[in-house]
Amino acid sequence: MKSFFVSVVVFALALAGVVKAAPTVSEVTHWQFQAVNAAGEQTYNATDKVILEGILLNNPADMLDPTPDDTITETFNLGGQWQIFFQGEGNDHAGTAVFMGQLYNNLPWIPPDGGYSNQEFIAELGRLNAAQFSPGDRIRATGYYLSYKGKLNINEQHQKKPDHDFMIELIKQGVGLPRPEAVDLDQLKDDNDKFIFDPARTRGCEYYQGRLVKVEDVKLVDASDWRPNGQLLITDGAKTFPLKLGRGNGIYAGSNNLSERFDVIGIMDQESTDLKTGYWIYVMNYDGNGCVLASREHRLADKPGDSNLDGVVNFADLARLAEDWLKE
Repeated sequence: MKSFFVSVVVFALALAGVVKAAPTVSEVTHWQFQAVNAAGEQTYNATDKVILEGILLNNPADMLDPTPDDTITETFNLGGQWQIFFQGEGNDHAGTAVFMGQLYNNLPWIPPDGGYSNQEFIAELGRLNAAQFSPGDRIRATGYYLSYKGKLNINEQHQKKPDHDFMIELIKQGVGLPRPEAVDLDQLKDDNDKFIFDPARTRGCEYYQGRLVKVEDVKLVDASDWRPNGQLLITDGAKTFPLKLGRGNGIYAGSNNLSERFDVIGIMDQESTDLKTGYWIYVMNYDGNGCVLASREHRLADKPGDSNLDGVVNFADLARLAEDWLKE
């Protein structure tokens, strides 16, 4: 009789909308998750939450500044922010960003108490970083999602409630970064220097979005915005493509020595209100080598075994490795 009474109560509460159904969740590929239609709109909506696996591409602090500051009141300024990209393996040819911000309450549609205090945000960062993952690790991300200017991100849907926390798990450490995919500007821009948008993702920028790419033999159109978070333009002499600089400690005023033609390695990203443009290559860091604009780990991924980062794999690299092996 008691169980019958409980069932009736639960049923009545469900009818009244008091009892919420558990969120649906499914493991999907990055390729499925990042599907778009002809307007560039994201089409995945099969579940409330998703589970994605892949290779981590960047350190979060090299991309966005996580420093908390709950005194900020500027509209749309989210204060401290945390973001990673990870890409699928094998035939899963796509990648996804995972994002968290501090001051969701600076968004016009979020209540005034909807942001994290400094202490709360520091605790969230500690929770996310507890797995101690690094670029080249295989990770699993589980969470809710929202579209953002041309891609789907795993995130908290601008809610700091614990039930909207996403989770990052370390599956295997040191798997290795994927080798950057070589791409020419002819594959990204048409004859009018416009972005190639293909909703089927068989070519153009959408095909490479969220993944580690390499563009060879280019130069800077204008280097005046060389700085952390700066935006630059590269050219192959005929076509151009935007770059976004990260926050790595090698990117600062005066560190640009790329006077000759060089290669670029970074993450293909997009931020666009029309959903068909706004692509850029996101470069996390620079080590001043003068030949390749890239973070150190992305350069190593380009030529495995090139331990001294001189652009070739030879006996000098073997000698360096042997010296390291002999160390206790």
